Amino acid sequence: MQESSFGWAAFTRARPLVDAGYAGVLLVVTGTLAWVTGEAFVFPSLGPTAYLLATVHTEIQTGRRVIGGHLIGIVAGLIAYHTIASGLAIVPAEPAYSAGQFRLITSAVVSVVLTTAGMRATGTEHAPACATTLIVSLGLLSTVEDAAFIAVSVTLLYLVHLGGERVVDAVAG
Repeated sequence: MQESSFGWAAFTRARPLVDAGYAGVLLVVTGTLAWVTGEAFVFPSLGPTAYLLATVHTEIQTGRRVIGGHLIGIVAGLIAYHTIASGLAIVPAEPAYSAGQFRLITSAVVSVVLTTAGMRATGTEHAPACATTLIVSLGLLSTVEDAAFIAVSVTLLYLVHLGGERVVDAVAG
């Protein structure tokens, strides 16, 4: 018997498009929140997190890893930035060989080391959290208020994923 073009085979051929659309859908809530409030509810490392949630269909993408990894990245970034490079930002760039540039790079290195150690020690490995820690430690979103927006965004993204995953699973069979 030949399978209908609207059956499982058609869905598996369309899966990359479904995953791409789903990754976009995951950002709708935080994107809308950013648009309505004018606050940083969308930031660069949210994209890789949405990508992983939409495309990696294993138990590795747990809330503990996703949210916990980003929380560790936030804390590590805040510690590194406020200890080493407070008041500086990577954009606009500090002059070559300046003390400010050295402090920012040191802050970045320290934050990635702390984030990696923290995630490994707690079993919350989530690679996009290393981007989060750089965003914070390089002075791009380095206030406690910014950290709260990041934490809320990651949590909302994961909660949207929990609902969306059920819908995608129901459609997929």
